[in-house]
Amino acid sequence: MDMFSALSDFEIYEAWLFFLSMLSLRYVLIAGMAFFVFYVIKKNSWQYKRIQFNFPTNKDYRREIMYSVFTFTFFALIGVLLIFGPFASYTMKYKAVSDMGVPYYIFSVLVMILIHDTYFYWTHRLMHHPRLFRYFHKVHHKSTNPSPWAAFSFHPLEAIVESGIIVLIVFSIPFHSTAVLLFLFIMTMDNVMGHLGYEIFPKGMNRHWLGKWINTSVNHNMHHKYFHGNYGLYFTFWDRLMGTTRSDYDKVFDEVVKRRDRE
Repeated sequence: MDMFSALSDFEIYEAWLFFLSMLSLRYVLIAGMAFFVFYVIKKNSWQYKRIQFNFPTNKDYRREIMYSVFTFTFFALIGVLLIFGPFASYTMKYKAVSDMGVPYYIFSVLVMILIHDTYFYWTHRLMHHPRLFRYFHKVHHKSTNPSPWAAFSFHPLEAIVESGIIVLIVFSIPFHSTAVLLFLFIMTMDNVMGHLGYEIFPKGMNRHWLGKWINTSVNHNMHHKYFHGNYGLYFTFWDRLMGTTRSDYDKVFDEVVKRRDRE
């Protein structure tokens, strides 16, 4: 008897709807707040600060939101399968934070981020293969000048790939459910920042001995504009190691920040 047998079809539907609501709410709050500040309140007065001067169109915003809803629909299904599905008992979830301690709790979130950064870099590069790009990643790259709404604008096939990180995490390391929620919050914040269209990091960040390893909005915006190079998510480790950082990245970052800070 699998774990689904303990729930009625209606209860499974309710669980899926709850996950979908939570994912959508987090997206609306984080991406929506960024959009409201940078694309509504300060749209005219801060336009000169933008990485790309022009703004996306309303059609772009509608497309990004529509595909994001599709993405969350699938992500919610994965959540239901992992919690109530037949494989749930095989995950490495532990019940109380005290079971592993606070230091491990913090360490586990950092490990999740590092695993995700590696997973994202390599799956991202794979989806850029000419034979795969149009089936998996083309939808996301329709946002050549992305807005915060583009953070989860994926084709359903790419959404499947992106959801794989959660499957990988829950079966590979001991985790507390709230640690996964914290990881997902950090991931959403970082993803929205990467698609913000504005640079928020300080001057010299890209050349600092530590800061240069952190991904920036300029870095990911250039990937959307040119399609090649700058494949990382949280960090630039893999790009620098594999030689896929765009050669003009430092120049563009410096120009954008200089223009942004001219006041």
